[in-house]
Formats: sequence, structure tokens, C-alpha cells
Amino acid sequence: MKRITVILVFLLTFLTARGAEQISTDYHALYGIPEAHRIRDLERSSFPGFRLIGAVAANLGDYPYFAGLLIKLTSGSTSVCGSSLLSHTRLVTAAHCWRTEQHQAQLFTVVLASTRLYSGGTRIPTSSVEVHASYVPSSLSYDIALITISRVEFSSYIQPIALASGDQDYVGTWAKAAGFGKTSDSQQYITRSSYLGQVTLQVISNAVCLQTYAPRFVLPTTLCTSGADGPSTCAGDSGGPLVLAAKGNDTLVWAIQFQIGITSFGSVRGCELGLPSGFSRISAFRSWIQNRL
Repeated sequence: MKRITVILVFLLTFLTARGAEQISTDYHALYGIPEAHRIRDLERSSFPGFRLIGAVAANLGDYPYFAGLLIKLTSGSTSVCGSSLLSHTRLVTAAHCWRTEQHQAQLFTVVLASTRLYSGGTRIPTSSVEVHASYVPSSLSYDIALITISRVEFSSYIQPIALASGDQDYVGTWAKAAGFGKTSDSQQYITRSSYLGQVTLQVISNAVCLQTYAPRFVLPTTLCTSGADGPSTCAGDSGGPLVLAAKGNDTLVWAIQFQIGITSFGSVRGCELGLPSGFSRISAFRSWIQNRL
């Protein structure tokens, strides 16, 4: 018994040390609400700039399936997230955009066909949101929710995204994330406008991701990307899509895109530390989504 106890203590110590990096589960207070205020001020300032860590600007039409979310919380505050259009009436986002341990949303304003959040595009209010029944706010496991909107017609700037299927883990492949999030941890309120940004990321294995985050954060339903070279999702990008790319001849080739992840978490210490980003793995939830389309 003593030997078993020693082994268990060693394993727990090892796992704790290995998963010492913490994530934030109070998204709206720490990130979403400040980002909503910052983006509003930046759009008013009309000073051009980009989002995400290592990002470049996305042009209107680059991500016709991307939808910004302006979120009205029951507290009266406004927050921000991203989402992806799946059909004429359905979008997918992170569950924590709708509900955390500390905050509850009461209304989403879905913003399609716009590189700005507070103006332009097609804007549809909705409170019809279904959070996955197994979602756990304290660990962001099963961090996925489906949004229902009034019917939207497709156009050059509004198109649905296909979903990943099968059991491929995509390790080593390249993907793009899009969002209105910050470009640095220190970015201040009135420095740049809030054009939609995009960043290229490489998928890593969950085993590698577990060297940074604890097992309760990295599940089979989780997909991780490397932050080793600097690029990363950041505050304000939650709920947005991670879409697959192909790499050939040292260039990224974007053919028919399909979504492999939903932006879920990163280190609570910031976005510029070269640490992995966590996403909800689309293929793990494909049946759940398809049954609701």
C-alpha cells in the first residue's frame, strides 16, 4: 500500500507540474466585455489595424461563413465572440460565449458579411441558443453551442462552412483562425480599428498539448495548435472558426475549406508566451451538430 501511495503521489505531482498552465473560465469579465468596449472605440476612431497574435487583415468575403457576435449579458454589459454559419438558420460557437460560471447571455446579435463588429453587414438578433448538455464551465469541456437565427440568404459574402468528419487528428497540418480579438496582450483601447483578422496555425497532438495544460482541459474532444512561433488566438476570438489549409511548395494552399475547430481557450497569462491554443474539435461533435441542422 505504501508503494502504491508513493506512486500515486508521484503521478499526481507529475501531472500537476506538467499541466501547470491555467486557463481562464471567466471569459466575459476578463476578455469579452473589455474587448467589446475596445472594439467599439476603435471602430469609432477609424484607424486601420489587425487582430489576433501575428495576424493580417481579412478582406470582406475571405471568410463568408464567419459571423461576429455582439453579446448582451443579463448584467447589462456587452461582450464579444465569433461564430460560424452552417446553414440558412444555424451557426456554431463556443458554449462559454453564451454561459460561464459568472455570466449569462440573454441576446446575441449575429453579424454576417462585415469586417467590422458594430456597423455594416447583415445583423440578426437571436436568443435561441442550445448549449451542449455535457458542457462544464469550470473546465470548458464540451465547449460548443448551436445558434438559431431567422433565415439568411446566401451571397458572395455569406456562405456556410463544411464540417470536418472522420477520426483524423490533423496533427502537423495548417489551419487558419479568424476573429476580432486583440493582436497583443498589451494592446490598448484606442490604437487600431476592428477589422477582422486571420492567423495561420499548426495543429499539434493532444499529447503535446498536455505538456502545457492539465488533463481536465485537454480531452479527446479538444484540438490544439502550436504557439511556438508566436501566432495565436487571443482575447475576443472565442467561438470563431479554425479551418483547414493545405501546405505545398512552402506556401499555404486554400482550396475547399472546412472547419476543424472552435476557438475555446488559451493560457490565462496571455497570448504571447508561445503556448498552445485550445479548440473544440469539430469532428467529435459532428453528429451532435448534424442532428440539429
